[in-house]
Amino acid sequence: MSNAESTLQIVLELSGTFVFGLNGALTAMEAENLDIVGVIVLAVITALGGGIIRDVLIGSLPPAAFRDWRYLAVGGGAGISAFFARQLWVRLQRSITVFDAAGLALFCVTGTTTAFAAHLGPFQSVVLGTITGVGGGTVRDVVIRKVPTVLSSGLYAIPAACGATLTALALEFHFYNDALAVIAACVCFAIRMAGVHFNLNVPVSHPSATPRSDTSREQRR
Repeated sequence: MSNAESTLQIVLELSGTFVFGLNGALTAMEAENLDIVGVIVLAVITALGGGIIRDVLIGSLPPAAFRDWRYLAVGGGAGISAFFARQLWVRLQRSITVFDAAGLALFCVTGTTTAFAAHLGPFQSVVLGTITGVGGGTVRDVVIRKVPTVLSSGLYAIPAACGATLTALALEFHFYNDALAVIAACVCFAIRMAGVHFNLNVPVSHPSATPRSDTSREQRR
């Protein structure tokens, strides 16, 4: 990876860390009555969760989040800024969703490029890019006892997979550059926000009617 690509990777990852940190903090304040420590913890978990999962899976230990102090600082700083400027974010009606979509878009690109740099194939890179994008939000939802968005929203993992696929193809066929990285992130962001705006979803399962028990049948005889 060239110096220019390395710089772009750091910029995208730190940007994704910040917006996901904001998302985690705002979600914490909306869902639970947490103090500042709880808000910062959830911000850091949301910001760094996907990247840590990715690094563990590719064997990059310790994860980048613990090798570079900037990740923890940016994630924690996002939590602090959200806590003290809560009223500002509350006025932005859809801020949580927008930050979630932005983090998803940035991390699906950086996750894919990191996996590709670890000499994984295009398909494996797409999988890890998608995991990087959805991982932090999934851990966040589990911590606040909520069904993870990736399991309940059809257009969550799919936008991440689209952005990751475009990135992987560009890397595989050697036309990846700064502009392509931005385009891939914008594609993911646009699909996610379109899904939110138009309430789009893939088909979901519906629980079947509970079968009558043998005991109930006996009682009716």
